[in-house]
Amino acid sequence: MTEALDMVVPVPQTKSQGIALIKLLPAGFWAALPILALLILGFLAPLLMVLLFSFMPRGSFSPFGIPTLENYIDIFTQKFYISFGWSLFLAAISTFLLMIVSYPLAVAIKKAAPKRALILTLLIVAPLFVAENIRLQGWVFFLDKAGVLDGSVKHMTGFEIGSLVTNVPAIVFGIVYIYLPFMLFPMIMGLANVPPDVKEAAADMGATKWQMFRDIELPLAAPGILIGSLLCFVISLGAFSESKFLGKGVLVTIAQDIESAFTFGQNWPRGSALSVLVILLAGSAVFLAMRKIDLEKMLGRSQ
Repeated sequence: MTEALDMVVPVPQTKSQGIALIKLLPAGFWAALPILALLILGFLAPLLMVLLFSFMPRGSFSPFGIPTLENYIDIFTQKFYISFGWSLFLAAISTFLLMIVSYPLAVAIKKAAPKRALILTLLIVAPLFVAENIRLQGWVFFLDKAGVLDGSVKHMTGFEIGSLVTNVPAIVFGIVYIYLPFMLFPMIMGLANVPPDVKEAAADMGATKWQMFRDIELPLAAPGILIGSLLCFVISLGAFSESKFLGKGVLVTIAQDIESAFTFGQNWPRGSALSVLVILLAGSAVFLAMRKIDLEKMLGRSQ
């Protein structure tokens, strides 16, 4: 009778069996479990909610309903692709300009004495402690008509410059100004991979500065340049304050359309659909870049 009961009623796991089960999993898994739970709740869960909302009917405030593709169709029928195009253009041209501006600055900081390099770094980092909107509004006061620059030139020469905002170059300038540190510091880290003795050896062998830059500096610093470029492209793709303050409506970016859909339009499904496409666009750009470039090999970690 006892044997029959043992066959029917499952015997609970003992404490030793539970400990054995815990030991089967690596210690790193249990150490990473808290941060993994945080990422799931703070990162994946909101993305899942946005994805669910993107398939809901217009005006829905619940992610649970009958799925529809009308929000994605509206992106093409209502010409939201224009704002997508502007955002891509601004992100691409700003990333290119950031590379050109940041590289010589990164070289200068790397070659500077430690104290001078520290001062330069602090001067670049200091603006990050001020809100982005405040900094951009300061540039509006400086560049707008009857602003600091226009008023000073008119007072000294009698000529009026007029407004230097409300145009695309002003928006690009704002993006480059705001995101300069995000390109500069990865470049400095990349240049740290360039051994000085290698350049000295190349110079002793008669290499020109251009040859040393092309064959030594650029390949060795490429990981930092790649990371900075991807970072700046992705965050520039979602920039909207620069267009809002310096552009003053001269063009509408996709981030402004998303903000308008979630706030003034109270159309969460449309805003979610636009957000999903921006995420896919940025993710695809990063994925394609990482497929074309072997970062592990560039970092010297591949066997």
